[in-house]
Amino acid sequence: MGMLDAAMDADRIISATLNSTDRPHPLAEWVHTRDTAHMLAWALTGTRPPSFAEIPSQRRRGPTAASPLLPVRDRSAFFEQLRTMAEAAPRTDPRGVLLHRQALYLTSYDKSPEAVAWTAQALHARRGLPARRGWTPQWAEARSTATALARLGDPVPLLDFIERAMAGDDAGEAANLNYWAYWLGGTPLPQSDDLFMRDRRLTGWDPVTLLRGLTYGLHHAPGFVDLYAHTMWALLTAHPWLPQASGVLVRELAKRTEHLLDAGGVSERSRRELSTVNYVLRDRT
Repeated sequence: MGMLDAAMDADRIISATLNSTDRPHPLAEWVHTRDTAHMLAWALTGTRPPSFAEIPSQRRRGPTAASPLLPVRDRSAFFEQLRTMAEAAPRTDPRGVLLHRQALYLTSYDKSPEAVAWTAQALHARRGLPARRGWTPQWAEARSTATALARLGDPVPLLDFIERAMAGDDAGEAANLNYWAYWLGGTPLPQSDDLFMRDRRLTGWDPVTLLRGLTYGLHHAPGFVDLYAHTMWALLTAHPWLPQASGVLVRELAKRTEHLLDAGGVSERSRRELSTVNYVLRDRT
């Protein structure tokens, strides 16, 4: 039941994409969250949301679908329309910018060779955005571009984004923490644009909820682990009391950071930040 709102949001996005109307598209009306993205991925790729991993599939009488995966024809039409919307979205107003960013990101879910080539070309056309320093009006688009490229196997823009648009810049660090808190469901109200990311006071979300989401989302994938590592380091720097908040959570995070350090394959920055995080966690527990 906790995923019902995300499922309804995903349904609205799919319906609005497959059945075009004159009304604003949902991707232009609010910033979607990780839960919504996971529900969309379930319908578009068949990948079950991680939050359902411990829930056994119910057996029913007769032939039933194993997932809410859309028929091939509908999936093809959905992605084709997404690409059209991403190209046509006006870049002169906040709604158009939001529509372009979110539609382009979702096109990376289409793994067909032609679609991957199109998405890669569209993303690489924006490849210079992640290299800009500090906060800019294109910060959210640059982040989305970098993470989508990492999903396609190119982690370099994301590493550049961390180095230039976040590290050492208070506005960039705050924007990243605010976005993560929203993405992981830690912000109670939906946001209609990206301006909430500019709150440098870091209000409106619970640091423990963000720490929990980052801990259990920490995974070793090209590019993404560096973003997780830097965000974890920045969160503990902003809220040094967090290691005392939950002993179970802190022990789990310490175990996961040790595993990443032992496994290797992370950037030098991430190794330093993970080492700092692990030391702080061990020192406070």
